[in-house]
Amino acid sequence: MVTTENGSLRDMARRIEHRTTSRWPARDVYAALVDQTYLRDRLAELGGTNPELVAFTTTDQSTSYQLKQGVPADRLPSVARGLLGGDLVIDRAESWTEAGHTGTVEVTLNGVPGRLDGTITLADTASGSELTLTGQVKVSIPIMGGKLEAMIVEQVSLLLDKESEFTAEWLARRA
Repeated sequence: MVTTENGSLRDMARRIEHRTTSRWPARDVYAALVDQTYLRDRLAELGGTNPELVAFTTTDQSTSYQLKQGVPADRLPSVARGLLGGDLVIDRAESWTEAGHTGTVEVTLNGVPGRLDGTITLADTASGSELTLTGQVKVSIPIMGGKLEAMIVEQVSLLLDKESEFTAEWLARRA
């Protein structure tokens, strides 16, 4: 147990580190990740209820965007259904820098006092590329926070795997 100076329990965040691999080089994967058409196509296939590309800004050096995705209540674990009282809405903001293919991600969830903050790196490997998300998930709900953090880490990992598969298929259709 970790406590603060006054002896109360200190809020702890759950670490997330997830890797996905692709047969495509980092430059191709990066080009997809910062392409509006790709983002709209990915949302249409994987975005759930009422997906939306809320904002998109690009310059010579960076690209930022905000996505909104929904998960129907009947597809959520019971602990989340009870807390939300309805569908889950995910707000996800990513900002990518072309130099080094690095980015940041911030995710918030409706009805949940918590968030995911992380960094994303995309690097070439001998057989293609690897995308790594490193960050932390924090839910500020006594007793339930740890369970929800674990659920969010699991669901984010599953989503990243699905997005990686989608990206490979999307790139293959354009090759």
